[in-house]
Amino acid sequence: MSQYNIPKTQSVAIVDKIGGTVHVNPQHPVRQPEDLALGECLVKMHCTGVCHTDFHAASGDWPLTANLPLIGGHEGVGEIVAIGKGTVDSPVKVGERVGIKWLAYSCLDCEMCLKGLEQNCVKAKLSGFTVDGTFAEYVVSWVQHVTPIPDNLDSLEAASILCAGVTVYRALKYSQTNASEWVVLPGAGGGLGHMAIQYAKFMGKRVIAIDTGKEKKELCKKLGADHWIDFKESKDIVKEIKDLTDGLGANSAIITAATGAAYSQAVDYLQCGGTLMAVGLPGEATIDASIFFTVYKSITIIGSYVGNRQDAKEAMRIASVGGVKCHYAKHPLSDIKEVYEELKEGKIAGRVVVELKKKD
Repeated sequence: MSQYNIPKTQSVAIVDKIGGTVHVNPQHPVRQPEDLALGECLVKMHCTGVCHTDFHAASGDWPLTANLPLIGGHEGVGEIVAIGKGTVDSPVKVGERVGIKWLAYSCLDCEMCLKGLEQNCVKAKLSGFTVDGTFAEYVVSWVQHVTPIPDNLDSLEAASILCAGVTVYRALKYSQTNASEWVVLPGAGGGLGHMAIQYAKFMGKRVIAIDTGKEKKELCKKLGADHWIDFKESKDIVKEIKDLTDGLGANSAIITAATGAAYSQAVDYLQCGGTLMAVGLPGEATIDASIFFTVYKSITIIGSYVGNRQDAKEAMRIASVGGVKCHYAKHPLSDIKEVYEELKEGKIAGRVVVELKKKD
């Protein structure tokens, strides 16, 4: 049972149907501590990041569709206020600050989970997509899957590490690149991309940032990108990248941009033995790359889908020592509809974080 005063209702941001608009419901029920199942926990939210995936879930433009109506969000930080009665060996406790990720639950015992691919578990539950997410004042999650937040890391700073951060960290971790090698980041000024710059620099890699616009250019350079390419101004991106890399090409491309063109170009500017890390998720685009040169250049294409619990802890640890800082704009939950519109139009540099914590 909880020692906290849990209200019966709360404010949430919810999407009722595919293609519908997000709206705030100020009278949504709160699951009470006595109704929690074994292994579940109730988290009082401090804040939550907003991800492009939230827009895709609402618009229904992915091959997979969300279980609507549903509360969106999957980058939430808050305090555990209750744990399901009878839960044993919980790795977290009441009063602890934790994060809720895209992967809300996996069985932890199937072949995928045991291989470290928890995110591919056939029983996976996804925050803000198949189960209610973090655009709420109170969220039900699972004790085995919430991520402890380091004491020295601010909740607003930590929020976007839980999706954008862990996603690009894992992609860089498995990119088969070493310190001083070249990494290209299409979409570098966005929510994932601006964190990818920082994780890459923390790992000692050299970064070529690709995006467009003055604000994103200034952000990328500020965060340590070695070179900037504006894809709207460049006459030949492939040539520019090769010129910057002594004619050889880059060692890896971490594609956070959700466009088919960003993928197709990569095989051309990667050097022999390079890796294309597929991260961004356009709904219907395909990788239209030369099979001949993919084979001839020994290019490796790797799909990298969010991350597992250990990836999340490592990504958070790097942030806690100052290796990564999220560039974000803070908004109240009441602004969520306008934030979705800005996501749709690609106007957001960095990340948006919604503040949810209220005084008791």
